Amino acid sequence: MNPQAKLIFALSLTVGTTLTISSNHWIMAWTELETNTLAILPLISKSHHPRAIEAATKYFLVQAAASTLVLFSSMTNAWHTGQWDITQLSHPTSCLILTVALAMKLGLVPFHFWFPEVLQGSSLIVGLLLSTLMKFPPITLLYLTSPSLKPSVLMTMAILSTALGGWMGLNQTQTRKILAFSSISHLGWMAIIIAYSPKLALLNFYLYTLMTAAVFLSLNSIKALKLSTLMTTWTKAPSLNAILLLTLLSLAGLPPLTGFLPKWLIIQELTKQEVALAATIIALLSLLGLFFYLRLAYCATITLPPHTTNHMKQWYNNKPTNTMVAVLTTMSLMLLPISPIILAVL
Repeated sequence: MNPQAKLIFALSLTVGTTLTISSNHWIMAWTELETNTLAILPLISKSHHPRAIEAATKYFLVQAAASTLVLFSSMTNAWHTGQWDITQLSHPTSCLILTVALAMKLGLVPFHFWFPEVLQGSSLIVGLLLSTLMKFPPITLLYLTSPSLKPSVLMTMAILSTALGGWMGLNQTQTRKILAFSSISHLGWMAIIIAYSPKLALLNFYLYTLMTAAVFLSLNSIKALKLSTLMTTWTKAPSLNAILLLTLLSLAGLPPLTGFLPKWLIIQELTKQEVALAATIIALLSLLGLFFYLRLAYCATITLPPHTTNHMKQWYNNKPTNTMVAVLTTMSLMLLPISPIILAVL
């Protein structure tokens, strides 16, 4: 793909995301969601591999269906109330349809089936965009309409997402699929709190984006697409592998790392809202995710593979680590001590 085309698609993604999160009219938001979808499709399918073409087709069909439901929901609301403002969504049927549409866009259970397949067919960098930037507009729309949405529906989807995200990630050997199920699990944490504390859901999304970007960029630096490859990369970049271990544990939500902050605050808020049972269930379900993060971390830092591997050991890479990776991994590990400042900003 030539640089001019890449620049156009990158600009389209940036403009589409910015205009969606800043618009207050449903038609404007819907148009920019479509711009985003059309801009990412060439990036997914640029390798011309059958797997990439399949991923792009699946992504297009799901996103087109979800966008149609967003438009249908806003038109139904406008028909009954005369309001096109995003924050004025009040008709019960419209609220339910919008919840389904945004769950499809985000990949929440039971609309999650497309996400691991699409991520597996994409490169690591496009996978990073799909897991972070492409989730920002739907999360923003959920944030804006959160007072109108039913907490019971969101809570059911959230608990199912955390359960299935953790459970289905257990037997995966491909790093992209593991990160896809990790994303589904994290979205469950955002969905469960968005009706009670939308700002906390956004904080969770920002920190999730930070940690996921660090993991994706680290894996891209060492070119690890499978666990068997990850086992042999310790010879190539030992320091990066050691930091990757901590970043994965942060993504799992272990203290005293950054990833513990949103989980701690969400459980605290759910307990205040008298839904301690949901908080207990989602906290226990996060242990499933912890298992496959530990497995990834074990594979990343182990010095002798537990079985004979056909992969040759890789040469030590003397090139300096990318500055972006260094900054993101540092923030993924060190933000918990400054949580009072973060909470003051909220």
